[in-house]
Amino acid sequence: MEIRSPETQKEFKDYYHLRWKILRQPWQQPEGSEQDNEEDTSYHIIAVENNRIAGVARLQVFDKEQLQLRYMAVDNVFQGTGVGRKIMQHAESHARQQGYKAIILNARENALGFYLRLGYQQQEKTCLLFDSIQHYKMHKTL
Repeated sequence: MEIRSPETQKEFKDYYHLRWKILRQPWQQPEGSEQDNEEDTSYHIIAVENNRIAGVARLQVFDKEQLQLRYMAVDNVFQGTGVGRKIMQHAESHARQQGYKAIILNARENALGFYLRLGYQQQEKTCLLFDSIQHYKMHKTL
């Protein structure tokens, strides 16, 4: 498995499609809703297995010491295989190399255990996305 940034138009298309498929489609959100105004200034991550994008995530600047992880998603076929852990290791390594001291994120309730196992600390409840998905602010000092 290779963890890196998307390199081609097709990879970016597949990257956004997986984000939509996992994070938006189940709540009947339109394709395109998985993107925002921070795309051009963010660091995008893909996990590639046999020329197929298995997982995605994005890091964006939160402040001078922290990056925020957003849009973390693993294709259903690859869930439970370590793809998410590898993406997070890559994200943390990238953050350290860039001189950041922490990563923050807003985890969906069903992903809390995943992030806790990786050393993230739960801080507080945040938004309720689509009136049904509770999120929690999490933090990890690098």
